[in-house]
Amino acid sequence: MTDPQTLPDDLPRPVDDGAADHLPGTPMPAVVLPTTGGETLDLATLGAGRTVLYIYPMTGRPGADLPTGWDEIPGARGCTPESCGFRDHYEDLRAAGAQAVYGLSSQDTDYQREAVDRLRLPFAMISDEDLRVADALRLPTFEADGMTLYKRITLIVRDGTIEHVFYPVFPPGEHAEQVLGWLRAAGS
Repeated sequence: MTDPQTLPDDLPRPVDDGAADHLPGTPMPAVVLPTTGGETLDLATLGAGRTVLYIYPMTGRPGADLPTGWDEIPGARGCTPESCGFRDHYEDLRAAGAQAVYGLSSQDTDYQREAVDRLRLPFAMISDEDLRVADALRLPTFEADGMTLYKRITLIVRDGTIEHVFYPVFPPGEHAEQVLGWLRAAGS
């Protein structure tokens, strides 16, 4: 068992395989998904302004094993530190122009709700168990222990269209700061 909050020093860096090059300028698809807030969210109607949508493979739970070879899969490890970074910078992100922040994974809503509560996240997580967003936007995925999981990617959506993409994301524990820097530089 490993501590999901601690990242190993030798974490392998993911490479840019071009799997997100097609995304800037793409409208968000009309995909309705459940959130940990108890409602559903249509990604095509995120609203005016900028939304930060960070997409991650899966959060670990204390005392539970991660998939086999998790630390050796480039970009797999670090979902908990990434989420905590967005938690810690949530107010800064909002002040820099993010109308909303969401995390999205293929984990079910109950699993995500436990993470939201345990990590004290001030934003909702979105569950995409069937990888509908991956299909609609051709998002990169990978396999681990028989599961298909999202590769870590962050979309900045402005007025319903993908304005900017962070891919690959590394290091995950510093990613919220990277997004914050981009928002501040981009202005309104």
